[in-house]
Amino acid sequence: MNDILIRKYKPTDQAAVLNLAADTAFFGEPVEAFLEDRNLHGDAFTRYYTEHETDYVWVAAVSTGVVGFLLGCADTTTQTRLWRRYIIHTVLRRALGGRYRLGKRTAGFAWGMLAGSMRGENPWVDLREYPAHLQIDVKQDYRGFGVGRRLIEAYLAQLKETGISGVHLETTSHNEAACALYEKVGFKRIDCRPNRYWTTWFGHRVDNLAYGMKLFK
Repeated sequence: MNDILIRKYKPTDQAAVLNLAADTAFFGEPVEAFLEDRNLHGDAFTRYYTEHETDYVWVAAVSTGVVGFLLGCADTTTQTRLWRRYIIHTVLRRALGGRYRLGKRTAGFAWGMLAGSMRGENPWVDLREYPAHLQIDVKQDYRGFGVGRRLIEAYLAQLKETGISGVHLETTSHNEAACALYEKVGFKRIDCRPNRYWTTWFGHRVDNLAYGMKLFK
């Protein structure tokens, strides 16, 4: 896997990043398990970063294209506010305009996430200590070769160079391989909350987890 190049995102990577995000959205498997339309997933969870946080997006590329990516931002407080505005003005308008295929899977997922939020299932993160965040995805055939670690290390080096004090990420206990990677890189678990939606789905307890890393002592 020495031919894998870790580099900053380019606008020409967008289609590949959106497609890979959809291909891995369901715990490494395709998004169609819980949404009818992968375009909805891309618009709601990925496109914002590839259009508005491009300075903090990294990709892993080979001669045939993108095989992994990292989406990040340096200021989660500002990003959250702008992302919510983007959801209302772009994604919701497209949904109301009939741009997406919506069905029982989408309704179940949306209600599950909303109900979980109302029950306080989202893990707590002190954004004063961990203002930046990240999420990564790697193509199935390239997992286990250090691609995710290299993406994270490139991003952490960037944050340190710009003086960002800390970074966090959110995942679930069902992502065992990902959790092991985060801990090997140096992330520490900072919160854990039960997730009723995924617990019901898988038939065993699944927790929402938050991991954090302070970049300066």
